[in-house]
Amino acid sequence: MGLPSWFAVFVLGVVEGITEFIPVSSTGHLLIAENWMHSHQTDLFNVVIQSGAVLAVLPLFKDRIAMLLRWREPASLALNLKILTAFLITVAGGLVIDKLGIKLPENVQPVAVALVVGGALFILVEFLMKGKGMSAEISWAVVVVVAVGQLVAAIFPGSSRSGATIIFAMMLGTSRVAATEFSFLVGIPTLLAAGGYKILKELKTGWHEDWALLLMGTVVAGVVSFVAVKWLLHYIQTHTFVNFGIYRIALGLVLLSGVLPH
Repeated sequence: MGLPSWFAVFVLGVVEGITEFIPVSSTGHLLIAENWMHSHQTDLFNVVIQSGAVLAVLPLFKDRIAMLLRWREPASLALNLKILTAFLITVAGGLVIDKLGIKLPENVQPVAVALVVGGALFILVEFLMKGKGMSAEISWAVVVVVAVGQLVAAIFPGSSRSGATIIFAMMLGTSRVAATEFSFLVGIPTLLAAGGYKILKELKTGWHEDWALLLMGTVVAGVVSFVAVKWLLHYIQTHTFVNFGIYRIALGLVLLSGVLPH
């Protein structure tokens, strides 16, 4: 007997909320959870609950958002332009990916490989950057690699949007905290735009989602995401990403071994 739909959606909302901004791949974890529960959801469902997770964390960045709204100030204008540039590059690349018809895989093997590769990169970068002076400045090179990181995550589930963008920024010498904050700030308009785009496409072809279940999954993802991000922002003040790297490698290897059912 299969799990009740509401329970499966609740679990997926929790998984999304925990993993959306933590660099372990929300898309990958959702795919794994769906396979385990035999509860396959649409791309629209996954994108919309992502939007819920994003909206919920806005209060955690209220000071930075207030600063961005003072767009006439030089520092605010510069950061707004950098966020906008990364967003536009991502949108352009995303439209190309959509036109090419690239779809998420329906099995966990590609996710497992991306988890292992991303985990190894986190450990390697943290090792190479240890003891080096890291900059809090977001350069234009960082803007470009963050956009590229978002596109990499869109093509390879398991690489993690936040993980790819943060690690690419750190490779260019950006501090852990600055890289994480910029990744989140770029992710807010990116994920909201993706959600809006998917909804518009669905409305044009007729709405096939269960509104009640979609709303429940979105609310659950939002509440859990708020708690997870609040914890992460505190965690990175005194810790590296090595533990996340170890977790990613361990999970990826377990999935590749076939020990867990999928």
